[in-house]
Amino acid sequence: MKVINVSGSRKRAIARASVKKGTGMVKINGKPLEMFEPVYLRAKVNEALILAESECKKVDISVRVAGGGPTGQADAIRLAVARGLVAFTESDELRNRYLGYDRQLLVADIRRRESRKPNCRGKARSKRQKSYR
Repeated sequence: MKVINVSGSRKRAIARASVKKGTGMVKINGKPLEMFEPVYLRAKVNEALILAESECKKVDISVRVAGGGPTGQADAIRLAVARGLVAFTESDELRNRYLGYDRQLLVADIRRRESRKPNCRGKARSKRQKSYR
């Protein structure tokens, strides 16, 4: 039985997806996709599934996601699912469909939060205001 394991990350969130032959079930942290909250982020995750509608019905996808906030987790899930479907189907047509719609479905966004600096009260770039008079 063919099982594909892929990962996707965004900021501090890391999602690991397993794709195997099945009936089209998608689970995130053991729960069905329909229970993923908030709803607007569920729609973002669904983009990867809608673009691969015919391929999606033939596989089961299980995703474990940890770290980061809700938006980062949603982006990481979407990246892992898209990468998993492309790897499982080995389809250039699906890969091109994803790249044509949104490059972020297959290519990770490597931007990270800038670390805070000393004497800036938690901010990365703010400086202390000076008074010369």
